[in-house]
Amino acid sequence: MTFAANNAVLSMAWLAIATVLVFTMIKSKLSPVKPMNTQELTFSMNKEDGLVVDIRKDNEFKAGHILGSKQLSMEKVNNNDFQALEKAKDKPIIVVCAAGLTAVTAANKLSKAGFSKVSYLKGGFSAWQTANLPVAK
Repeated sequence: MTFAANNAVLSMAWLAIATVLVFTMIKSKLSPVKPMNTQELTFSMNKEDGLVVDIRKDNEFKAGHILGSKQLSMEKVNNNDFQALEKAKDKPIIVVCAAGLTAVTAANKLSKAGFSKVSYLKGGFSAWQTANLPVAK
């Protein structure tokens, strides 16, 4: 209490950071979109007929992508144009981007569009490569 009284600015900053962390943790637990690691992605593809949706740019996709993945541009995602995925509405869908950041946004949009089982690859395609898993060109 003495520290808080003597350092009001630091105490308020700490409180703000703690609040943001708690809010973020609660939000991620309640979100219908879940993160997935490379092992879980492989299991989903092999056992649950999961579909990998790669949202990287065309040249990045052509340079290398997860075997069996389908490319969907971020432009289409931003315009909610998911016609190419309509047949997979009830299948597990795993969204992959370069580093795992953009995939969260795309996965949330897919979930809001009615896709029931949407996840994203933590670490993105770079995590896949780091794990030395097969890449198609």
